[in-house]
Amino acid sequence: MISLDLICGVDEAGRGPWAGPVTAGAVILDPNQPIEGLTDSKKLSEKKRLFLDPEIKNKAAYWAIAHATPQEIDELNIREATFLAMQRAIAALGITPSSIIIDGNALPRDLPAPARAIIKGDLTEPAISAASILAKNARDRLMVEMDAAYPAYGFADHKGYGTAAHSAALTQYGPCPHHRQSFAPVRKAALAIS
Repeated sequence: MISLDLICGVDEAGRGPWAGPVTAGAVILDPNQPIEGLTDSKKLSEKKRLFLDPEIKNKAAYWAIAHATPQEIDELNIREATFLAMQRAIAALGITPSSIIIDGNALPRDLPAPARAIIKGDLTEPAISAASILAKNARDRLMVEMDAAYPAYGFADHKGYGTAAHSAALTQYGPCPHHRQSFAPVRKAALAIS
């Protein structure tokens, strides 16, 4: 096996939604197995993201996905919970990267390797793009599972984001255990229904 420069790309999905976890992906790509079509997950259709998911998992040298729960988001705030999910994803790789590149303009503390934040890194760095795609797909799958348990909210459709349908369901039913109680629309709905 050729020794790899273990550059770990990290990105998150789900900072903005009113419900569900924030999810992070961490990916170390194998330069000997390039993956075509990697870019920011938000630029890809769901079909293309799902097509790339197994290819990333099969061809990457290492990959991991981790979450921070709605309760952790409420306790810490969304920024710190995002960092927690990122730290968990990096730790779950099972190997210490030689360096870490993270999408955005800030870094979590206590990372196990030198790191830098790259604004719009999911567009320019394939490892970050791959992490973005895995995080988005994993989070979407969780929201579909959540929809089966709480069908009134339409989680399978909007994935917890603040749509008109989600707002209407919140107003009618109040929050469920998967809602982020610290987010203003959820707090407002909880107060209105209590």
